[in-house]
Amino acid sequence: MAAIAKKIILSSSRDIPFNKLVLSQANVRRVKAGVSVEELAEDVARRGLLQGLSVRPVKDEAGLETGMFEIPAGGRRYRALDLLVRQKRLSKTAPVPCIVREEGIAEEDSLAENVQRAPLHPLDQFRAFLTLREKGQSEEEIAAAFFVSVSVVKQRLKLASVSPALLEIYAEDGLSLDQLMAFTVSGDHERQQQVFERLKASYDKQPYAIRRMLTEGAVRASDKRVQFIGIDVYADAGGMVMRDLFQGDDGGWLQDVVLVDRLVADELERQAEGVRTEGWKWIEIAPDFAYGHNFGLRQLRGEPVPLTADEVTTREAFQAEYNRLSEEYDCVEDLPEGIDQRLAELETGLESFEGRPLAFDPAEVARAGAFISIAPDGCLRVERGLMRPEDELPMDVQPAEGASEPLSAAASRDDDTVTTDSGPQAELEDAEGLSPISDRLMTELTAHRTLGLRQALGERPEVAFLAALHAPTLKTFYHYGLDSCLELDLKSTSFGAQAPGLNDSICAQAIRVRHDNWANALPKEATDLWDALQDWDCERQTALFAHLVSLSVNAVHEAWNRRPRAFAHADKLAKAVDLDMTAAGWRPTVDSFLGRVTKARILQAVTEAKGQQSAERISHLKKGDMASEAQILMADSGWLPEPLRTPGHSDAEAGEAPTSEISVEATAENGGETSMAEADGFAQDGEAKKELHTIAAE
Repeated sequence: MAAIAKKIILSSSRDIPFNKLVLSQANVRRVKAGVSVEELAEDVARRGLLQGLSVRPVKDEAGLETGMFEIPAGGRRYRALDLLVRQKRLSKTAPVPCIVREEGIAEEDSLAENVQRAPLHPLDQFRAFLTLREKGQSEEEIAAAFFVSVSVVKQRLKLASVSPALLEIYAEDGLSLDQLMAFTVSGDHERQQQVFERLKASYDKQPYAIRRMLTEGAVRASDKRVQFIGIDVYADAGGMVMRDLFQGDDGGWLQDVVLVDRLVADELERQAEGVRTEGWKWIEIAPDFAYGHNFGLRQLRGEPVPLTADEVTTREAFQAEYNRLSEEYDCVEDLPEGIDQRLAELETGLESFEGRPLAFDPAEVARAGAFISIAPDGCLRVERGLMRPEDELPMDVQPAEGASEPLSAAASRDDDTVTTDSGPQAELEDAEGLSPISDRLMTELTAHRTLGLRQALGERPEVAFLAALHAPTLKTFYHYGLDSCLELDLKSTSFGAQAPGLNDSICAQAIRVRHDNWANALPKEATDLWDALQDWDCERQTALFAHLVSLSVNAVHEAWNRRPRAFAHADKLAKAVDLDMTAAGWRPTVDSFLGRVTKARILQAVTEAKGQQSAERISHLKKGDMASEAQILMADSGWLPEPLRTPGHSDAEAGEAPTSEISVEATAENGGETSMAEADGFAQDGEAKKELHTIAAE
């Protein structure tokens, strides 16, 4: 006959006056964690005690009950009640619901109560918060009721934007909370599920990868176009902003790219109206222009608008106060906050007087134009006073100093026989009885002078340098190349193929600033240039010369222009100036390189930058995903593709894979693509044939 199972008998419960309760030393909780006692006391005061205390009778040495009860489990609740009693919000004799335990070990009860307790699943918390909000409670009220921050409530409620299918997967531990939070960036459930499917095939399931997939094609709030129009304007126009409440998102992502472009175009057009009123012949407007868009255009030299009497007085007052404070606190290391702030205000005020708007000749304004675009910081960029060659006035040929008439107007000669437009029989002598020199004789004389100049200039290096500086300066800043007798030509090639962001790159901005500084330092008239350059010291002359020479560099690969020796020279030049394209701001991104080469090239790049193991982790991905993951892996690695490397540069050579292995893999993946050396040919004319760096075909 089977034994009858013993029935379980639960411990009895009763209300015990608070003053009959004491804490037990058997409570295993020693470290404070979770909600504070003060917050718990407020919750008890609001809702009452939701869970009774586990107590045991206190017995004397004889084993008799004393009428007191100790609490091995529920110490925090007891402390919360004690706080309410001390605050006189609860009576000392208030009955407290308790479960009275007689058997077992007190420490075991305390441990079991804490260990067996399961924390609330975040999804349950989200659903509870959502129910409370649907019942009329605000986010602030919910936060106050549960002693959490409003941001925590908003984060949990944000989970409502996640597809129900993904919530179920999360409930079954198919997603982590961090991954689920990443999906809240977009409220499009279909898009979320598409990304989840992509996530299954991706090696990288980190939250940042989910956010990147969800925001593909969107415009970041930090984009210069958004800074230009203002995110509030976009929102007022009905645009949706994707936000990430769980980590910094730089303002979020703007989903409606078409709306952004329309608002940008409208705002550029509106601000261009003020520039049009200045009377320019033409104005071109775009969010951005290609690098070198103003190549071949002459920059007008305006004059700063003079200060008014009130402005002069204000500037003098600012300068006097600045000098006084600087002198007074010259020996003080830590300036008082008020003084430091005032000095900064004075510096800003004085700088505002330096950047005066330029005034141009109205006659030149009527023939010149301006480019209007957006600067990298989101401000309006206006490039005024650019003259197209077709709008230039015909140049008047002035007679040389001491000459009686321009050479072009002189009578035509054959040998020493004088003829004029009036015919050979016309009277040739002028009022003083002197006839013009014949063209042939003038040519012979100036030929002798040219040889004399060549010989003398070759003996005077300092003058030759000045003349070589003068000629390209005329061509670059004045476009009056014929004003020099030196037949030197400076070509500054514009780029036929524009790399993404080239005009806003670090190098482009630095060149633009340097060029403008030199333009402001030169005299306004070309006729004054020689004397001005002659007065400069050697250091200033060579600095300008370096800038001019730098503008002539052309190391751009063009399929139609075979220049293998020029590329070899570019390597020598890069080595001489210790060129570091990483320091110049270039990074391997999807747009700049990784998304435009073959999979083999991507894997080669990752191998060189991060090692073979990292490359193997992404080798199974499709090309688009592989490029995206490679960009993340190689961020700030300093890796450069071969065409950007400087020979002998340690960073460029670090971690390179064997050339033979890479070449075979790349050729197989490329389907037989030819290298740059095969396209450009090899060095000829007796030189050893030497293969150049290979590059990936786009």
